[in-house]
Amino acid sequence: MSLHPDRLFPVDERTRAIARELHQRTTDLPLVSPHGHVDPRLMSENRPFPDPARLFVVPDHYLTRMLFSQGVTPDELGVPSVKGEPSEVDGRTIWRRFAEHYHLFRGTPSKMWLDYTFAEVFGIYKELGADTADEFYDHLSTRLTEPAYRPRALFDRFNIEVLATTESPVDSLDAHAALAGMPSAAGRTWGGRGGKVVTTFRPDNMIEPGWPGWADRVERLAAITGQDTATFDGFLAALRARRQDFIAAGATCTDHGNLTAETEDDPKAAAEIYAKALKGEADEAEILRFPALMLTEFARMSVEDGLVMQLHPGSNRNHNRWLHEGWGRDVGGDIPNATEYTRGLKPLLDAFGNNPRFRIVLYTLDETVFSRELAPLAGGYASVFLGAPWWFLDSPEGMRRFREAVHETAGFYNTAGFVDDTRAFCSIPARHDVARRVDAAYLARLVAEHRMTEDEAAEVAVDLAYKIPRRIYGLEAQ
Repeated sequence: MSLHPDRLFPVDERTRAIARELHQRTTDLPLVSPHGHVDPRLMSENRPFPDPARLFVVPDHYLTRMLFSQGVTPDELGVPSVKGEPSEVDGRTIWRRFAEHYHLFRGTPSKMWLDYTFAEVFGIYKELGADTADEFYDHLSTRLTEPAYRPRALFDRFNIEVLATTESPVDSLDAHAALAGMPSAAGRTWGGRGGKVVTTFRPDNMIEPGWPGWADRVERLAAITGQDTATFDGFLAALRARRQDFIAAGATCTDHGNLTAETEDDPKAAAEIYAKALKGEADEAEILRFPALMLTEFARMSVEDGLVMQLHPGSNRNHNRWLHEGWGRDVGGDIPNATEYTRGLKPLLDAFGNNPRFRIVLYTLDETVFSRELAPLAGGYASVFLGAPWWFLDSPEGMRRFREAVHETAGFYNTAGFVDDTRAFCSIPARHDVARRVDAAYLARLVAEHRMTEDEAAEVAVDLAYKIPRRIYGLEAQ
């Protein structure tokens, strides 16, 4: 099996030739990954990857979700149980089970990413299936023992310029500190300001009082920062102090995964709810209101310290209660919600939407708002940019629909470029390749319809792939 050089390009021969030429302009550009969930210890420790099953299958909820939908339970795939119940530990057995069901992924983005990774990263040009499972497993296992397949070696081979990880305010930044002390090529360090691996400030677990362990995390934040979090002002001071630690570790962005895009600008109400939550007296409505109040507080902090806000609302987390109770968060049990932005964001945008020091990147899992709300918001505020299609929309079709829906109102330069948003490190080049091919195909159509010149399209292709994300996510100054 080989990867077709014209995959994802238009069927029409003339337009396909234009897309091929446009894509060629971007193939050698460095990868900019300003939002993702790779564990920074992967780079700081630089240990060999585990066996193929634990590299590709066990941690990837894109894969385990599909398999679970067809009756393969998480314990059969080695996903650890939060209750300590037994799960499969033999990597080869997990891999065989995955390979037997690989046909379930036909035509999906997951299969496209995996096929690219198997071929371009590990040199396997065959179709995975029950009959080739052991051959794949043995080949991958051998490669993973080689120095060229250690994380930092692959990082350089993938031509990644910068990779952003995501940590909470109470997470350790020790891995980033270790990376900051490691020299790299061209005078850059592996971490810290201007480094190759940077962090992102993700405070969700600090602003949801209903999240188990919230009060303990507030105490932990106080211990880390030396601030008195018994009051709301002290809580805000602790968050501000922790943001400075993240900035020292290379952060240029924050990230917020609120359930909705609701915002309020009422510090007094926020202080009252915070005090009640610390006592365990906040009711359900107040618990749901607190994140909306805190989004505006975080926007205020971004004006002060320059961190770019990212907002990822709309995921109904852990919808599958049985899955969550048995195997925890981030194992494939989340479902998108309809999300409203225009009214919900108005308090925040009234306060900061026209402030030149403020920048917010909006994502959605509800593509019905692409043209109705998000594109007009990006066209109406200098501070607002549109993030790439995310999660359930991170597919060739989702990316095409995004371009078609937002381009006529927001243009290209109010979008923020591609983010891979992945935990699967080895899939990063595959995901960027898909995005660059889809954009090349869309631009080629505009050229073929005489709506752009080929020179204009070539410039836009480079901007979308490389220049825009570096600028929007604050990476140019590093």
